[in-house]
Amino acid sequence: MKRLMRLRASPHLRDLCAETEFNRAQLIQPLFVVEGLESEEPIPGLRDNVRHGGSSLLAQIERDLAAGVTQFLLFPVPGQKKEKGFAHRFTADTIGAIRRQFGDNLSLWIDTCLCSYTTHGHCAVLEGSRIDHQATLDEMANAALAFAEAGAHGISPSDMMDGRVARIRAALDERGMDLVPVMSYSTKFASNFYGPFRNAADSAPQFGDRRHYQLDVRNRSGAIAASIRCAEEGADLLMVKPGGTSLDLIAPISERTGLPVGAYQVSGEYEGLSLLAENGLVNFDEALLETWHVFKRAGAQFIITYGAREARRLGIGR
Repeated sequence: MKRLMRLRASPHLRDLCAETEFNRAQLIQPLFVVEGLESEEPIPGLRDNVRHGGSSLLAQIERDLAAGVTQFLLFPVPGQKKEKGFAHRFTADTIGAIRRQFGDNLSLWIDTCLCSYTTHGHCAVLEGSRIDHQATLDEMANAALAFAEAGAHGISPSDMMDGRVARIRAALDERGMDLVPVMSYSTKFASNFYGPFRNAADSAPQFGDRRHYQLDVRNRSGAIAASIRCAEEGADLLMVKPGGTSLDLIAPISERTGLPVGAYQVSGEYEGLSLLAENGLVNFDEALLETWHVFKRAGAQFIITYGAREARRLGIGR
């Protein structure tokens, strides 16, 4: 059953999906948490963002809430890499700690993928160099269930495997979690702009690349079709990634699916602004605001950006 009520189930979701205003609730702040990390660790090429251990993550969220952030996208980095049969205790414990300390004062989305878990860095279970599709979907569903049961407000699959939204949606519904929304990375390109992120998430592929499952930047019809597929499989929110090179797709996807479509301002795009500012070529604050308004002008309902914690200071209301 299509549950339209999912996106009305909390004040945070209602603010995220409000169509007649641009507010801070429509900006989502990514966070990286690394198992076993004792202190904050700088991320090369990603201004004012760090990798956290458990205690520093909670302190960062407290600061971000004080700065007006309410939406977070968590990227967990487990200490042990495997080929399959992934454990999710570290991520589940982290989610539980966040919910115990902050309750429903925030909206916590969990990036749901396998690339940070696998020894090879690919977003799938492999048999040799080939993707074991069914095993991958099973692992994705298991991860989504573990995260939702631990208290995640929403699941955000980013792997781009065929059928993963349907598998996750069915698993959640069967477990009685039919009001947990799915925010799908529904149009995600194989891009050159992910470098700083892959260092932060320890997720660079150890061989080959991801072009056989992520989208080809040259293809418009396939990009739109990927989001339509996720919508038909039960996604509640859709996303284009990288945001800046996908502006032409936001409105067509929204029109074809009737769902809210967001944009991910990825690490390379965000750091590009930083490098320009460091060389005196732009005013960072003004350039960041400009990109956000361009995303909204293109029809983005929400924006995932590493600068969400700067929004109040930059004058984005509520």
